[in-house]
Formats: sequence, C-alpha cells, structure tokens
Amino acid sequence: MSDAAEGGIARAGSRDTVADGTGTPPETESADSGRARTTVLPDDGTAGGAVRPEKSRNPYRSMPDAERSALWRQRLHEAEAGLTGLLASLGDEVHLTDWFALQAELFADLPDPRTAPAAEWQRVFFRDQALMERFLVARYGEAILADWARANAGVHRQVEPDHGRGAGDPVHRIARQAELYGSDYEFDDEFEDDDTAPAGLTHAALTITHCAIWDYREQARRNGVRLTLASPCTYCTEALSANIRAKGYVPAHQLRTGPTGHGCRWEATAPPVPGAAPSPTDELQEP
Repeated sequence: MSDAAEGGIARAGSRDTVADGTGTPPETESADSGRARTTVLPDDGTAGGAVRPEKSRNPYRSMPDAERSALWRQRLHEAEAGLTGLLASLGDEVHLTDWFALQAELFADLPDPRTAPAAEWQRVFFRDQALMERFLVARYGEAILADWARANAGVHRQVEPDHGRGAGDPVHRIARQAELYGSDYEFDDEFEDDDTAPAGLTHAALTITHCAIWDYREQARRNGVRLTLASPCTYCTEALSANIRAKGYVPAHQLRTGPTGHGCRWEATAPPVPGAAPSPTDELQEP
C-alpha cells in the first residue's frame, strides 16, 4: 500500500491513468539486480474472444473485523519499526529531531484497540504511510523507498508467523492485505484455503484483478491526505517483493491494467536446491 504524488495523482475514476500520464505504465526494473523485472501486461479479461467469468476465490472476504484491525496494526508496526531501523543505519544523515516530531504525529490519535472498528485503523495506517513516505522522499529522494521496503521486511520476517504452507505463506499475506481494501483477487491453484494447502509448497501465485488501493487513495486525497507518489505500485511492489524474499522465497510480479482496473500478479517460488538440475522453466528465464 502506498500513496500518490501531488500534481500527479492517478484517479480511481479513470483506471487507465498512470504515473507518467500517458495511459500506459512504463516498464521498470528493480534496483536490486537479483529481482525479476516488473512488466506491465494488458488484462482485458478475455480468452479467445470471450469474457472470462468472475471467480469467487476470495477466501478472506469473511475476515473478522478484529483480525482486520490486528493486521492494520501489524502493518503499521512493520513500517514504523522498519523506518526507525533504516534511519539508524544512515548514521549522520539522520534527521532525528524531524523524526521524533513525525513519530509524535503518527501516534497522536490511535484508535482504541478494544472498541474501534477496522476502518479506523485503516485510516490511521494510510495517513501514517503517507506521512512516512513524504518524510523519506523529501529528505533522501524516491530511491530511498526500496531501502525502506527492505528494512520493513526485516521486521516482517520476525513478526509474521509461519503457517506451514511454504510458498503459500507470503502469497496468502498478500491476499490478506488485498482483502483489507476490498480488492478482488484469485489464487492460481486449488489450495486457497488454509486447510487444503500442502505443507512445503514450493510455488504459489495470486492475481489481483482489481486493486482497491487505487480507490481508497483517491478517497483519502479528497479527504485531505497529502500524497507523495504518482502510483501506489511504486512502493507496494518493492514492499511485497521484499516481504517474499524475507521469508526465503523468490518474488516475481506483473502489473496489469484493463476493464476491471489496476491489478497485478504475484508469485513466490522456493529457491533452487544447490546442485539440482535446472527445470525447463528455469532454463527459459532471463539470466
């Protein structure tokens, strides 16, 4: 989850609008040479000229409100603790006084964890995410966001429990985050439910057919939240990739646009066993 730039906001009402204003997202490549390239694919929802039927594969749609609130709090903890660690690692470059003031603002009006609905924690998380992004970009430039994502992933590695689904664990975390915004998503296999996912799964994938972050960020902008990035994907792709990698898997993703709006596809794959013969799929991948 992230936010949008002043003067460059992509509005949810026009889902083909993107960061560069051309209507076609540019192909980008991660600064981490070990990461797969981000590609943007058209997603017109058709196959052989027929409209693909909508799948009801949103297993977290019935997530209880208390669980949603807990995930918002965990995400805020990962972001704030990660940023604190990142600033400490920068040594003399740290703007400590500014950071102390920002922390006071982040935690000034936290909802009551016993009574507040999840929507209140969502509001706080989105506002605080925007504040932290603006703090970093204003002082270090947009490139620092990749470092922040990796720092947050270090916290994520410690606080996100392992559920025994192998590569399915980080993909299910992405699904739960997508559900927090009411996004539409599909798992690529038949193991979307906790009880049926095999232990030690070496590959898992998820397609978000409509990312509702784009909707929520426009609503937040109208409500006065100052936004920094031209696209939520700028930080989100860095963060999710870092989280997958922190859990020991290789991330890959593709951004998609189409009639259902902005979306993306995510994969988590177990790294190859040293000395094992490459699979045909491995041989086709770019070096």
